[in-house]
Amino acid sequence: MKFNSLKTKVLFWFGAATLLVLILFNVAIYHFLEQNTRLSIQNKLYNKAVFINDSIKAKKSVKELLENKELESFDVAIIKENKIIFKKGDMAFEPLLPFLKDKKSFFVFNQGDVLNGLYIFKITEPFEGAIFFLEQNINKEIDKDSQKIKEVLIVLEPILFFLLIFIASKLTDKILKSIKNITQTANTIYVTDLSQQIPQPKYDDEIKDLVDSFNKMIQRLKSGVELLEQFNSDVSHELKTPLTVIKGEIEITLNKVREPEYYMRSLETIKSETNQIQAIVDNLLMLTKYTKENIEQTFTSCSLDSILLETINKYNKQLQDKNIKLHLKKFESITLEGNTLLLTTIFSNLIDNAIKYTPDNKNIFISLYIQKEKIHFVIQDEGIGINKEQLKKVMDRFYRVEESRNKKIKGFGLGLSIVKNSVELHSATITIDSTIDIGTKVEIIF
Repeated sequence: MKFNSLKTKVLFWFGAATLLVLILFNVAIYHFLEQNTRLSIQNKLYNKAVFINDSIKAKKSVKELLENKELESFDVAIIKENKIIFKKGDMAFEPLLPFLKDKKSFFVFNQGDVLNGLYIFKITEPFEGAIFFLEQNINKEIDKDSQKIKEVLIVLEPILFFLLIFIASKLTDKILKSIKNITQTANTIYVTDLSQQIPQPKYDDEIKDLVDSFNKMIQRLKSGVELLEQFNSDVSHELKTPLTVIKGEIEITLNKVREPEYYMRSLETIKSETNQIQAIVDNLLMLTKYTKENIEQTFTSCSLDSILLETINKYNKQLQDKNIKLHLKKFESITLEGNTLLLTTIFSNLIDNAIKYTPDNKNIFISLYIQKEKIHFVIQDEGIGINKEQLKKVMDRFYRVEESRNKKIKGFGLGLSIVKNSVELHSATITIDSTIDIGTKVEIIF
């Protein structure tokens, strides 16, 4: 067992605490034993004094009483009017007479190295006085009882100590079992394999909270790796075509000396493909930047109507170029806790799509309102529409409905994927209805 292991530390501190408790227990036992022995001596002396007093009342000979075998080990003095009239033993009682003024009946005092016990029994019959009963060297009796306890504790306490350590060791093993499972699972987790989960303990305690947190961390890592893998896959898939075009253009251009005009056209092609690569990467980064775990940290109080109006203003030129009229059907002032960038992205992509796929001289209708405590954003165009089969896939990454779109319209099939992801990060829902040659309606409910 390693000394720096958690189990060793727990057992060390438990053992130290147990040892301290046993020491305090011994001190308490000895104190209780001493008090109990003193009380026993007090009661014994009291009973003897009562016996003497009853005998005096019965007019028995005091001298004969004091010679009784039951009183052999005691010193006795009978006091009448503050004077000693009878005395048994070699104890000098005169110095003890001041004790009569005290309200207490039992006294313990040292005489040299000897501890004595004195009981004063005050009487009123057959005369006014008191009986002094004294037992010398009562510490012998206390030591005798203490020795018996010591002999018992010397045997029992080591057994009790090691028994408690053994029980603590077993309990610690049980408690640390889940932590060992965490360690074992952590050692088997790699970026290429995040399928491991730590078994849940039976009891709902701090260990279970730790296991839950670790399993959630694994899920977050798994989600992050999946996003990274998706990003790598998407990048490799989408960048292949523009990179191939750039490479081919360069190879053809360098194949022989060309006219300056040819070089200009070639550079324009390379520039266009480079811009396309940059746009794809920016869009992919937008899809992978935020997750459910980190999005709420970026939420602020957003004015949806202001964001929407600012976004619409950016598309004034495109609307004018195609002579498309944009109508605000129902527009209310609304505040929402959200991410300003993502909300702007939602509006931008949907307005951009509506303008792209709506023929010249048509209309686009936008509404923003609250109904039944829900925020509704609706955008409806008079565009070329999408058929039912393709509508199911329209929010998938890189999916474009080429056959029903004008192929001159540029795009990567990422706009609606970004919208869908941004909507879900705001715990909202999106629905799309479309009819060929009539138009498309998109509704988002926050």
